[in-house]
Amino acid sequence: MRDIGIRETGILVSCSDYHIYKKLKMTRGEAMKHYLDVVHDALEAGLSPRCHFEDITRADFYGFVVPFATALMEMSRESGIPVKIRACDTMGYGVPYPGASLPRSVPGIIYGLKHYSGVPSELIEWHGHNDFYKGVTNASTAWLYGAGAVNCSLFGIGERTGNVPLEAMIFEYASLRGTTNGADTRVITELAEYYEKEIGYRIPDNTPFVGRHFNETKAGIHADGLLKDEEIYNIFDTAKILNRPVSVAITNTSGIAGVAYWINSHFGLTGDKMLDKKHPIVTAVKEMVDSEYALDRQTAMSDSEMYAFVERADVNGELKRGSDK
Repeated sequence: MRDIGIRETGILVSCSDYHIYKKLKMTRGEAMKHYLDVVHDALEAGLSPRCHFEDITRADFYGFVVPFATALMEMSRESGIPVKIRACDTMGYGVPYPGASLPRSVPGIIYGLKHYSGVPSELIEWHGHNDFYKGVTNASTAWLYGAGAVNCSLFGIGERTGNVPLEAMIFEYASLRGTTNGADTRVITELAEYYEKEIGYRIPDNTPFVGRHFNETKAGIHADGLLKDEEIYNIFDTAKILNRPVSVAITNTSGIAGVAYWINSHFGLTGDKMLDKKHPIVTAVKEMVDSEYALDRQTAMSDSEMYAFVERADVNGELKRGSDK
């Protein structure tokens, strides 16, 4: 690694008894010596190690993690080279609750590394998994208790239930700090489109921020609120922040308000040009939609079907597809 110019390298240092005894077939003392020898070699080569404390949420925190981290910090001071510690919640067992017992306590892990092993915040990373739906919450908790960084993957893609989504932590950061610190959040939408169109990765429709339906409503009462003021039912200005205007899916529960909103949004009608719920085009399209569901249809109307309905209802040629967003 040194010869090819790499300056920082990850080193796996599994720290739970499951890994030490069952995977490595070592004692704790043997494992720690083995790890420290490898880190020593990396430092001798001038490399900055990032030590991956695998399975930290099942490890003996005070019996193994603290003394090991303390030894690493001593080696870091002696060499003058930063040694990073990545706290890996490999199985997603971490919990964010204040007062929870170690080793599952995320606050306790970060606090312990900082205050018992002397690891500065800038050298602590949190690496979480989402097995118990706590990936984002645990990562945010790690930040709040002093971790300098959290590891993420785009759209949470990762082993089993996935890792911490990068796009989620961008919004967590903005929520906590009140700024995106220069990040262009619209790129999130571009990345999602790239993954689907170029890579062929299928993002679930209801995935926050990037799913096809994340800001789409099917309920008529919601659509009615959107007609009055988008802020009533849209989580934020998704058009401005993610280049994703709020949308409405037309079903048997969308109501006439949903039809009106669909037409206005898809034909780019704003201000005085917007069609209200009493407009003849809107009422005619609503009747066509109702006739579909009267035949026991179960699925939402597709955009192509809606465009066809509007074209049939627009007998005077008021609307033009060219203005469609």
